[in-house]
Amino acid sequence: MDLWTPILPAGQLHRHFVALLNPQRAAERRLMQQWADGMPDRDGKLIQEFQSTFNSTFWELYLHAVFREYQFSLDWSHPAPDYQVFTPYGSFCVEAVTANSAQGKAQEWEKGAHDYVRDPGTRQFGALNKEGMVRISNALLRKLRAFRAKYSSHDHVKGKPFVVALAPFEQPNFQHQYDRPIRAVLYDQYVDEDAFFRDPSKYPDGHPPTVNLGFVEKENGSQIPLGVFNDDQWQEVSAVLFSCTATMGKVDMLCTDSSLHALGMSVWGGKPNGAAYERTGTRQEIGETLTDGLQVYHNPYARYPLDPRVFRRPGVVQHYYCHDREDWFFEELDNCLQIRGAVLCSPKPFPAHFSRMNVLRAGSSANP
Repeated sequence: MDLWTPILPAGQLHRHFVALLNPQRAAERRLMQQWADGMPDRDGKLIQEFQSTFNSTFWELYLHAVFREYQFSLDWSHPAPDYQVFTPYGSFCVEAVTANSAQGKAQEWEKGAHDYVRDPGTRQFGALNKEGMVRISNALLRKLRAFRAKYSSHDHVKGKPFVVALAPFEQPNFQHQYDRPIRAVLYDQYVDEDAFFRDPSKYPDGHPPTVNLGFVEKENGSQIPLGVFNDDQWQEVSAVLFSCTATMGKVDMLCTDSSLHALGMSVWGGKPNGAAYERTGTRQEIGETLTDGLQVYHNPYARYPLDPRVFRRPGVVQHYYCHDREDWFFEELDNCLQIRGAVLCSPKPFPAHFSRMNVLRAGSSANP
């Protein structure tokens, strides 16, 4: 499967695809082609969608690379859901989806519309997080309805965990959301960083408060309930696999043979309880891996639970409830990639003023 030979007129090619055709990005193209190796184009539209809409296919390619990294086996004999996965801890089905911008709103590449980075003095993330909640909720609900209407009747799906793999591309600077919107949507746990930045003295441990919102209000006044994993209303969804760092920045940081220099500007979770700290450096200095930034949110009311051992590895965050111990577990919060940006420069090394970045995110909280 050749991803890179254009099959569409120039005016229909996505800006991210066109940027990757730059001769200096040959190594990045090779890496993404490796992600695609062994992945069939079952409906005959994968290449066209990759070249025209990009993000949804990019996410599917990334997931394929992740499953291969884990050495899972994949069965491509069924047209849906997107992946049928076999692991030492059981098989499960995965449906991929992206949260996209609402009609008439800024696209993810239109920086400046809501540029939280250029004005670190305000440090307000409420609007970004609210938009993330709305769009993430819509994307997940689409897949729940598809499961109920179509997938659940398939023999290869029956009796197996069903996982929705979600990537957010719903607005400019979406990569700064970390886990704030997704945790609110699934568990009604909203980490209120705006409250922290308004008066940090109220939170001497460095962690912003976690609050229960109950719902998020759309611009038309309608309310979207939060906490869909807090009872059995979404029991068909076993878990949500999520990442806001599976972007072109991931490719830039992994592509060590690139002709372009890359500087990673990232925030990581450390001790205690995922407190944020800054890491800035070259690819080699940061050492980011393919699975850094992955998050798995388990549904405690799932009809067919996903075994936490499936995705367990350093740097992969998992939220799940252990019924035997009657307690929540938050794996790898103190060893995870929260946010990452990548700056490219060619061919000279980076100047000194790129050596630091402001950490905009307050410390993560491990407990509701």
